[in-house]
Amino acid sequence: MAIRTILTYPHPVLRQKAAPVIEFDDKLKELVADMGETMFAAPGVGLAANQIGVPLQVVVIEQSTAENTSFMALINPVLSNGEGSVVDDEGCLSVRECQAKVKRFRKIHVTAQDVEGRPIEFDAEDRFARIIQHEVDHLLGTLFIDRISPLKRSLYKKKLKKILEQDEE
Repeated sequence: MAIRTILTYPHPVLRQKAAPVIEFDDKLKELVADMGETMFAAPGVGLAANQIGVPLQVVVIEQSTAENTSFMALINPVLSNGEGSVVDDEGCLSVRECQAKVKRFRKIHVTAQDVEGRPIEFDAEDRFARIIQHEVDHLLGTLFIDRISPLKRSLYKKKLKKILEQDEE
């Protein structure tokens, strides 16, 4: 397992549509393990493969209980049956220094595969549903800043330009 570099906006791979996973092999298991380690080290609650430069339909989502912190992998996830809507704060490991209120479905149905290629199907609600929707957006080349007002997005881009200029100094 290894911690991978998380790419940040405006890196072009973040705008690519991820390809479906076809081979469920040791390489995929290694990718998922690396993604889990990278997500926890960041620290984050979700990570899509294209955020580490791998344009494949793979996301990992934190699953914590009182006694245990782990993650689940969703391979080739498809979301359906969105119900209700909730506006809440979101941030992103790939979008530096930005948080904004984003409208998402409150409840979704998820169909995916696990690292072995076995089908997974479940309903997700509230925060769990929000995280899954955010990560699946990454697989489509969509960032949460695409879901905020044009004015807020423009202000963020100006802020980011200053951040990037400071990084160059």
